[in-house]
Amino acid sequence: MDTFKTHLDKFISINEEEYISVLSFFEVLEVKKKHNLMLDGEICKSMYFVVKGCLRKFFVNEKGVEHTTEFAIENWWITDTFAYERQIPSDFCIQAVEHSTILVINFQAQEELLRKHPLMERYFRMIYQRAYAASERRIRFLYEMSREELYTHFSTQYSEFIQRIPQYLIASYLGFTPEYLSEIRAKLRS
Repeated sequence: MDTFKTHLDKFISINEEEYISVLSFFEVLEVKKKHNLMLDGEICKSMYFVVKGCLRKFFVNEKGVEHTTEFAIENWWITDTFAYERQIPSDFCIQAVEHSTILVINFQAQEELLRKHPLMERYFRMIYQRAYAASERRIRFLYEMSREELYTHFSTQYSEFIQRIPQYLIASYLGFTPEYLSEIRAKLRS
């Protein structure tokens, strides 16, 4: 789990002994592609840190269409923050896009972690601030950019996603049908 230690070191200074203690609050999980970590209607009990692989958060609308709202690749966190903080049923599902290795922490373990290691409060504050800022930017882009611009921006900023994530999931994230995304890609190639 040296990946997690390297990640933490970007935000806080933590020695090896503290790190071993911090890590003890997490469960390490290996999940296969398409494995559901959380389903709509379940209490959101955990946060997930991606060591290796990719997860996504999505909901299914009244017509049965999936809408991906978030991806998490290596060194990213994912959860339904609203439901997690309140320990209530989620309106989202969280699923593995690839075979993944993840660190899982539940709400009670996180509270205990923060009591034992107050420095982790700073870490999580910084993570939440970055996630909130990214969410604000995404909302602005959805309002300001044309669909073509949105795809171009996404493929430029997150080129690793284009290589790793199936096109139908990218379309779902951008609010397109897979067919419309194919049209945009064909238009941009010509």
